[in-house]
Amino acid sequence: QVQLVESGGGLVQAGGSLRLSCAASGRTFSRSPMGWFRQAPGKEGEFVAAISWSGGSTYYADSVKGRFTISRDNAKNTVYLQMNSLKPEDTAVYYCAADVFGRGGNTVREYDYWGQGTQVTVSS
Repeated sequence: QVQLVESGGGLVQAGGSLRLSCAASGRTFSRSPMGWFRQAPGKEGEFVAAISWSGGSTYYADSVKGRFTISRDNAKNTVYLQMNSLKPEDTAVYYCAADVFGRGGNTVREYDYWGQGTQVTVSS
């Protein structure tokens, strides 16, 4: 069992930055790839970024590549999403997710546990 709690969302102007955190509980966190997804109103959920259990490999959606950075601190059971150069189209609820079976991937069905989400709003 893994419980995930996101924080760090908020309102920011275009061009600004935010850092999202996802605190995890459960023994499997340090062995689980982790991902960030987002969902904007009226749109389907979208993959944002993923990181391997060791942190040695990262993956990004083309829409955020070069602006967002995913990282993790296994000693703190926390995964982060640093978001720079934010755009209004980044506005969404952001969710972190745990892939406890280590499938690796960028689709919702490959992740087993989800946080409650944190709202990110970027004004123009």
